[in-house]
Amino acid sequence: MMNGHENDFCNSDDDQAIIAKYDAGRSETNEILSWEDPALEVYHVTDRYGFIHDHRLPEKLTAHETKIRERENERIGKWLKMIKKWGKYADSEKLRQRVYKGIPNAVRGEVWGRLLGVPQIKVEQEGKYEEMVKQARLHSTDIKQIDLDINRTFRNNIMFRERYGPKQQSLFQVLSAYSVYNVEIGYCQGMSQIAGLLLMFMNDEDAFWALSVLMTDRKHAMHGFFIPGFPKLKRFQEHHDKLLAKYIPKLKKRLEKFGIHSSLYTLKWFFQCFLDRVPFTLTLRLWDAYIIDGEVILTAMSFTLLKLHKKSLLKMEMDELIEFLQIKLEQDFGYYDDEAIEALQNTILELQKHKLHLPGTAPPHELPQKPFGMIIRPESSNTRRTLSNSGQSNLSNGSNGTLERNASQSPINRDDANSVDGKTLPKLFPRRPSMSEASTNDISSELSSPSSVCAGYPLQRAVSLYDNVDLEESVQAAYKQSPPSSRMNSPDAICLYVPYEGPQQTQGSPSSTTVSPVIPPKNGGLHISSSS
Repeated sequence: MMNGHENDFCNSDDDQAIIAKYDAGRSETNEILSWEDPALEVYHVTDRYGFIHDHRLPEKLTAHETKIRERENERIGKWLKMIKKWGKYADSEKLRQRVYKGIPNAVRGEVWGRLLGVPQIKVEQEGKYEEMVKQARLHSTDIKQIDLDINRTFRNNIMFRERYGPKQQSLFQVLSAYSVYNVEIGYCQGMSQIAGLLLMFMNDEDAFWALSVLMTDRKHAMHGFFIPGFPKLKRFQEHHDKLLAKYIPKLKKRLEKFGIHSSLYTLKWFFQCFLDRVPFTLTLRLWDAYIIDGEVILTAMSFTLLKLHKKSLLKMEMDELIEFLQIKLEQDFGYYDDEAIEALQNTILELQKHKLHLPGTAPPHELPQKPFGMIIRPESSNTRRTLSNSGQSNLSNGSNGTLERNASQSPINRDDANSVDGKTLPKLFPRRPSMSEASTNDISSELSSPSSVCAGYPLQRAVSLYDNVDLEESVQAAYKQSPPSSRMNSPDAICLYVPYEGPQQTQGSPSSTTVSPVIPPKNGGLHISSSS
């Protein structure tokens, strides 16, 4: 209950206008500007994951792609049987082995949800998601920023292509609801792509609870990446540097020679588990592993990636290194997905043997400190949170809001992403900052990098159009695509929030960068040696 005070702290008229647009969706009464809605006459260039390409895809699959599809179809039956007897396999090694072989697309959403405990959470928290959706419509302070980021999230995917289409509506509901559910984080750039990935395989309520678990349980604990100061990011980058110094010191020395520190290239590796940094098929395989095994995948894969490409990296100059780490790896990883995952598993075993698989236990301040799912009464706030390139956050001029505890809520447990604590009434976390007060490097090209651009600009995906597969067979057709757009040349940066200034036409032209293919080696195995 809001005790009759709703009118005192409702969202602004601008926020309500944005909400009304998502409510109206694609109806004729909803005015959608041309720059917001790229042309849709591109169905013939949509791949199996919904990503849109500039040119027609090859009519026939390569031999390797065909083998992958056949193997996936064979595994679907096994997965369906396992799902029916989930209690028997839930914590088994057999389940883990199958996850690392790749979850079939047809059951990926179901399996992700079960691995994260979503079905049980929905029973325990029945009605909570709908309540948070309603609260967000009244009280979220992040509506404008969420709207801005949705307009550039996976726009090169058919599911998110239409402005105010069904998936954009779901993404808006999930992000706005979470912004009032977890008041320590609210909404931060980078969350839109994580939620968007979940929505590719889940409905909105399942995606909401999956996001909640990923943020706040101990296995994944993404909460520490998004709170002020980004303490978990710093901790993982320091551990990454430690691994490089111990096992591949020559490469670390070369990177440092050119001033390429881990803060430059690991941002999306850690914040988003390699989204937009490796081919999408490999991204899904990494997310399969990440969901079942947690943050060990971040440390192990970041090391594996550099170890696999060490020889090539040692020959590169500064510009080549930056382009390779930020652009080329997504277009062509150079190894089959199975080889990359096998190398990842080998790395995990080796690092575990030396107790270097994780940078230690998360300190308490990285974990949630405040209740979830409170009723929020925000007051006006001028507080801004910024993060400079050195990773330091700044807080200024903040006023706090108040919260009411819902009588039905239970005590908080940091291992349970969906419980709350009513012992104290925490103060509302202040509004996130504008880009004008953040770093000069635009995070919108990184954590919130548009997956495509608006009408008239090319769309990009990996060199391998269907899977990260045999480039000798498919690269000729793949390179009929346009070269990468200019947004790909911007370096990683750590900043938060872009001011909402209304619709503006994106300016710029595609880059003429040409990417040379890397032929996949025959062996994806990885051996860690300190003599490298």
